[in-house]
Order: sequence, then C-alpha cells, then structure tokens
Amino acid sequence: QVQLVESGGGLVQAGGSLRLACAAAGRTLSSYFMAWFRQAPGKEREFVVTISRSGISTYYSDSVKGRFTISRDNAKNTVNLQMNSLKAEDTAVYYCAANTAANTGLYSRDVSSYGYWGQGTQVTVSS
Repeated sequence: QVQLVESGGGLVQAGGSLRLACAAAGRTLSSYFMAWFRQAPGKEREFVVTISRSGISTYYSDSVKGRFTISRDNAKNTVNLQMNSLKAEDTAVYYCAANTAANTGLYSRDVSSYGYWGQGTQVTVSS
C-alpha cells in the first residue's frame, strides 16, 4: 500500500509560479511510473504529466508542455511539479498518482491505470 500526500497548492496570479510536492509513505515510489492529474469543477479528471521510474523520461500534455516540469527524488520518495507561467485555465485540484497497471508505462493517460492517489491540492490562478 502507498499513501500519497500532495502539498504546495495555493492562490497565484496569472503568469506566476507554484511548486507542488507529492510525498509517499508505505512503499518506495521507485517501483512506479508517477503522474500528476488535475480536475477542474464540473470537469473530468485530466492527465497532466508522467515520469518514468528513473526520472529520465517524461511525457506532458500539450496544455502544459513548456510551462510545467515534473521531477522525482527516489531517495526522498517524492515527486514534484514546477508550474510556471500559470494561466486561469490551470485552476484545478491537482492529484499525484502511482501507476499500478501491468503493461502500461510512460504514455498512460488513463486514470484507471493508477491505483494510488493522493487527496489533492487546490491550485487557483487569478486572471
């Protein structure tokens, strides 16, 4: 079992930056592809980015490519999301997730592939 806890959300003006963190307890994260998803009010949960077990490979949604950067520190059992040039449409609850599905990997955008989720952290971008 893996417990994931996100932090770092908040209110920021458009054009600003935030850094989200995801800390894990219960099992090492190095065994998992990790991802960030987000969910805006009234919308489905949306894929944002994934990172490979080693941290070398990443895969971004087009909506955040060039503005967001995912990283991981397996020694500290953490995954981070640096968000720059934030826009009002980035407003959402952001979730950290671990991929537990067999035969999936870096390019998995399907929420059903992720068996462990954090509780989410709210990001609000004012325009």
